[in-house]
Amino acid sequence: MTQKKKRQLKLVKPPSVDELRRMARKYWTARIKKITAIVFFSFMVVSGTYLLLTNHVYSTVYKAASYKKTTSDSNQYAAFGNGIVRYSRDGVAYLNHKNEELWIQSGQFKNPVIDIAGNAFAIGDSGGNSIQIFTEKGLKGEIGTTLPIEKMSVSDQGIVSAILKNENTPSIVTYDATGNILVENQVSVSNMGYPVALEMSPDGTVLAVTYLNLAGGALKSKVVCYNFDSPGENKANHQVSEDEFKDTVMPEIYFMDASHMVVVGDSSFVLYAGEDVPEKNKEIKLPQEIKNTFHTSKYIGFVLLNEEKSGYEVRLYNKSGKMIMNREISGEYSNVSMVGDEIIMYDGSRCCIITKNGIQRLKTDLKLDALAVIPVNGINKYLVMSANELRVIYLAK
Repeated sequence: MTQKKKRQLKLVKPPSVDELRRMARKYWTARIKKITAIVFFSFMVVSGTYLLLTNHVYSTVYKAASYKKTTSDSNQYAAFGNGIVRYSRDGVAYLNHKNEELWIQSGQFKNPVIDIAGNAFAIGDSGGNSIQIFTEKGLKGEIGTTLPIEKMSVSDQGIVSAILKNENTPSIVTYDATGNILVENQVSVSNMGYPVALEMSPDGTVLAVTYLNLAGGALKSKVVCYNFDSPGENKANHQVSEDEFKDTVMPEIYFMDASHMVVVGDSSFVLYAGEDVPEKNKEIKLPQEIKNTFHTSKYIGFVLLNEEKSGYEVRLYNKSGKMIMNREISGEYSNVSMVGDEIIMYDGSRCCIITKNGIQRLKTDLKLDALAVIPVNGINKYLVMSANELRVIYLAK
């Protein structure tokens, strides 16, 4: 019996190399579009949730944890590195976020003051003669001065410059972290005026000082920069620049980073730029009386007294001097700082938090007198330090 041929069966010609490539491109294009859509949607959900949480207005806080410890009622606190510095007349301790002492260093300070750089901080005895320099690991060095300490500033490397009080011939002395004198400058008050404020650059090579001069009955301030590296080697007293400002007092000066410096006057602030020789860039007048100043490496901020209205105004500027936020607030806060994108203000148990965009995230009673309010890792999470307690709080509706 003969088998019939199946005429419907045909041999399939294999696809060409070009067709295979076209099919592969089509497949991967579709896959990439699908993956991109999923990633974009996920990003929008996450970023939207984050913006909702960070820009939401909160009115209360809830306590997540509390760590109590019997300590001196004269303690003061400051955020540094991944922990908290606790300092008092009896010495310095470095704490973790559970109020546990990582290390402790004894000391004798009648009036302890702190200055913090990126990688080091210094505790000095204002009106006394001792300075201790620390890193996160503990004590790095100690300095003994021959005259009473009036002001001091520390660099990232632990180099310290200090104004030493002497009514006729004050000194500005720069020490290394082990206490050796690097540079000593006897100030001629009749010529320069009296040193009011000073600040070291992060790398410790530039020292900026403001002087107040009343010679001839005319009030004026000077901003003088010294460079201890090669640009100042052949200059008298290492001085590399000097600017004069009439009818103003300049009580505050700070470096935002290695190449941006700010000098704050009684009714204005001045921006400087340049690493080796900071040069005056722009002066910005402020319309009201300055009550508080604060800054980060990105922003310059002020709390101003509203003369025509009740309350205060918070202003925020960027490095170029452009105002990026202003907002009216009610109530007066003695402590104002900025961490990241948040302006944190507190006085006793009253606390107010404003974002860089002017959103008031929180205004509440913390139910304890705060010595420090510090944001930590985690959304809406903060540490509140009081005289004998570290409290972990979260913002709530």
